[in-house]
Amino acid sequence: MTLIKSISGIRGTIGGPAGDNLTPLDVVKFTTAYVRFTASEHPGKRLCIVVGRDARISGTLVSDLVEGTLLGCGADVIDVGLCTTPGVELAVTAHDADGGIIITASHNPRQWNALKLLDARGEFLSDAQGKRVLELAGQTDFSYPEIDAVGRVLSRESYNDEHIRRVLALPLVDADAVRRRRFRVVVDAVNSVGGVVIPRLLRKLGCEVIELNCDPTGEFAHNPEPLPENLTGISEAIVREQADLGVVVDPDVDRLAFVSEDGSMFVEEYTLVAVADYVLRHTPGNTVSNLSSTRALRDVTERHGGHYYAAAVGEVNVVTKMKEVGAVIGGEGNGGVIYPELHYGRDALVGVALFLTHLARTGLTMTQLRKTYPAYYASKNKIQLTPAIDVDKVLHEMKSRYAHDNVNDTDGVKIDFPTCWVHLRKSNTEPIIRVYTEARSMDEAEALAQRFMDEIRSIGQA
Repeated sequence: MTLIKSISGIRGTIGGPAGDNLTPLDVVKFTTAYVRFTASEHPGKRLCIVVGRDARISGTLVSDLVEGTLLGCGADVIDVGLCTTPGVELAVTAHDADGGIIITASHNPRQWNALKLLDARGEFLSDAQGKRVLELAGQTDFSYPEIDAVGRVLSRESYNDEHIRRVLALPLVDADAVRRRRFRVVVDAVNSVGGVVIPRLLRKLGCEVIELNCDPTGEFAHNPEPLPENLTGISEAIVREQADLGVVVDPDVDRLAFVSEDGSMFVEEYTLVAVADYVLRHTPGNTVSNLSSTRALRDVTERHGGHYYAAAVGEVNVVTKMKEVGAVIGGEGNGGVIYPELHYGRDALVGVALFLTHLARTGLTMTQLRKTYPAYYASKNKIQLTPAIDVDKVLHEMKSRYAHDNVNDTDGVKIDFPTCWVHLRKSNTEPIIRVYTEARSMDEAEALAQRFMDEIRSIGQA
């Protein structure tokens, strides 16, 4: 079964039996449930919903189904077409809409697609709201409006240029400083919407851009998750082109990774660390990341006199904690930068502009900048779930075994040791257990991960 229902939305592979995969019937059912939920949040109001999609092959198919269902439910539609996830989020508030649906399966392979659901603030639904949508999707008493009450398409217009304009208008984005450095940048956008917006943003910042996989066909040139093993092509291109850096985004452009001038990974975990370092220099305050993110953000935050806070994994959880503690910058270790000055959403465009400003003002190269941060090494692994593995049993057993250590069970089980940590949790988006570790060396991080994966398998076989 590859249909995953969670507070993150509805995600699955295209085709196959209804209820087991993301089929037209499932798209209609969950879109209807979302409209019913949104209507309950805005009683008596004619709804307006923003719809946008990434470039994956099934995007037009799913978008047409979503739009038709919204109209059939009596909601008006603003179609922003090929658009990033943060772009759709911004478009919701810009158009004073009641919500939004982003059609993207983020870093999942080409056969996947998904509906990501937004509220009127352009933010992902809370846990309670997401559960309510799932509950409504399980009901069958749908009643649709008659002909005079069906919705209308109010506009079909891109939001990409406005998104770029708003990023460049941020006070901490120093476009002149970036232009003076005249960076030579290789971009790998995995043939999705990032290939449209990231080169455009960079050129407005005066960068010379070398495009790699920037044709938005949806035919991903490699595994779309921006991990080192998937980025050998851009590493080689940077060295060959004698570029200053590389920029890598996932299909919906909410995750951001950098590659240094020598082809080495700046490391996705350090995207947020570097951006936070720059922001905290000018606007001291608190930071937030999730439990699976590097300790380096805590170290940098404390260096600037702020307080670091950890949240459960998931953008909505990080955003909630950021609002609670008044964080000036936050995000996730997967390269997701959340900068409240613009909006509460992971945004690779904001990340690029702030990072390049920081790099330009320091006068350093990428490898020199990376050396200014604490050296931690993360190992990110996953175990495919099988019927033999009871996740709840595994996590409970791990918590018991390590009860004398520093254990946090806010989200799965995280065990903090003096010089390293391990975080075990069930994924919201894939049928896997994630096993994340961090230590002072890669050998130590990988050994720690292997030790815990062996423990998990032994528990599953018990």
